[in-house]
Amino acid sequence: MRFPPSFLDEIRARVPVSAVVSQKVKLKKHGREWRGLSPFNAEKTPSFYVIDEKGFFHDFSSGKSGDGFTFLMETEGLTFPEAVEKLAGMAGLPMPVETKEARELEEKRASLGDVLEWAAQFFEAQLRGSAVSAARAYLSNRAIGESDRARFRLGFAPPERHALRDHLAGKGASVEAMIEAGLLVHGEDIVVPYDRFRDRIMFPICDRAGRVIAFGGRAMQKDAQAKYLNSPETPLFHKGATLYNQHNARKAAHEAGYVVAVEGYVDVIAMTAAGFPQTVAPLGTALTAEQCALLWTMAEEPILCFDGDKAGRKAADRAIDTALPLLGPGRSFRFALLPDGQDPDELFRAGGAAAIAEAIGAARPLVDLLWARETEGARLDTPERRAALERRFAELARSIADEALRRHYSQELNDRCATLFGRSRNYPPRREWRSSGGGGRGPMRRFNEQPSLRGPLTIGASLARSPLFRGQAAAIAPREALILIILLNHPQLLQTQLEAVAALDLDSAEARELRAALIRCAADGTTDREAIEREIAAAGLEAFCARLANMTAHASLWNVRAGAAATDAAESLRQALILQHRARALHKELRKIESRLADAPSDHDFARLSDIQAQLNTIEGTEAMVEGFGSLSGRTTRTV
Repeated sequence: MRFPPSFLDEIRARVPVSAVVSQKVKLKKHGREWRGLSPFNAEKTPSFYVIDEKGFFHDFSSGKSGDGFTFLMETEGLTFPEAVEKLAGMAGLPMPVETKEARELEEKRASLGDVLEWAAQFFEAQLRGSAVSAARAYLSNRAIGESDRARFRLGFAPPERHALRDHLAGKGASVEAMIEAGLLVHGEDIVVPYDRFRDRIMFPICDRAGRVIAFGGRAMQKDAQAKYLNSPETPLFHKGATLYNQHNARKAAHEAGYVVAVEGYVDVIAMTAAGFPQTVAPLGTALTAEQCALLWTMAEEPILCFDGDKAGRKAADRAIDTALPLLGPGRSFRFALLPDGQDPDELFRAGGAAAIAEAIGAARPLVDLLWARETEGARLDTPERRAALERRFAELARSIADEALRRHYSQELNDRCATLFGRSRNYPPRREWRSSGGGGRGPMRRFNEQPSLRGPLTIGASLARSPLFRGQAAAIAPREALILIILLNHPQLLQTQLEAVAALDLDSAEARELRAALIRCAADGTTDREAIEREIAAAGLEAFCARLANMTAHASLWNVRAGAAATDAAESLRQALILQHRARALHKELRKIESRLADAPSDHDFARLSDIQAQLNTIEGTEAMVEGFGSLSGRTTRTV
């Protein structure tokens, strides 16, 4: 089967090579690359490299290299169509159906690409013509010289209504193709379609491979209805899923180790001239989730560079709201806010490359911008206002999908609130101190000092009394054992809870190794028991799993066994995961608060300490639900 190039490009964009390779090779990040032991030859020193930005792997020990498709063909013996099918599944893309209609659609995409390339060449030639000196003068005033014009393929659209249409028709392009490519304006009330771009400096917009897919046009007339005009959505162009200059910035971003996103076309050109070719721009809209994903393919922490005015700050705020739910380890942003009233182009012309470098070097992490947005100018002189701020931060942190990062953001924002409130006027009130003995003598202690809650994480009493865990205290934490037993007996559940299981904080090294083996199986789409057992044996975990099986054999918790109803097992797993994540997060926060209280007592920390104690006390009661659940399968429930 012949696969459309656009389909293969989309798979490569969605599935980094490291995601494919990591299913077979244990990779470690080393700078901007991933390294691991060769899957083709036995070796002790890693000679296998993966570079996501360039979309390939290379194995120095065997000399083999290629992309994700090649890796699957080399390591699993798949044919190319089989490799495409597997990666399409990882990308969440349906396989294309080889039909007459599909072939015609791909041919149409190719023909639209030809029409857009002809249009780009036409605009370039117009800019070089003698009749458009005003456009060249404008570019020169913006310090955009001939080399920059050539690098970015800048052009000019003549003011005539049919100049481009007639030129493209002469090359064999149909009016229908020009309309579908977004080059002509048409409609029921328009008898003769006419050029969309007229009397404008033209900026070609390219896909990741450098093929022209759309245009942006800057009006030469001051009274133009739209200063900047982009192509409409077409089969080739989706504004929210495209970045201007990405095809040029990818290699530069890999070499520099970071990528910069600015607001406009001219800003990209100015940044490139200043020595920052790793610069891209969204296309006149607020940053989208798709554009965030594109930026993260080029760097783990892209720098968003906004103009130093009110509009730039609003754009930064919108970017924060878009990015928060998408953040995770290796996926964040930094923000460079330029001096008030300047954009990158103006800053470069005023201060040169050094001014740009200084602004980029001072980029701040996302959490700083979030904190500043919510606190600058806020009145916090009453308990109600302070509580409202804390509630707002809690809501923002909850919007982060990645659980581990959500916990860290919550803690960071709580810590900042504690510091801020501690410095606010009359907050916290001075604490009373009294002696533990009479007459003012003896050691001093806080008036309402809370007892220490330090200690190892333990299971609730109801679950601890279960036969599942009797005599197993030293082997594995009970809740960890419960989760692993359910996953072993019901491996299909890992597909729906993969992220939560991967983020688990497990005490037992064997539990972590078993979790990794199960995740590898899930990544391969494997739920077959024999295949899972082979993976467990390869990891040397048979004895550990035998101990877990022995625990299951003596358990009264029927809903964790292999024969239990899938709905019951899924509910038990869900509850156990919630309890594990909650308890671990509470104990970590508890230790930090106790450490702070030892150095500087505050009402805020004492209140939080009491709240954590109450939450930990409720976990034991909630945990009884793990044993009591079972009504969905018609069994009699048992409450402990």
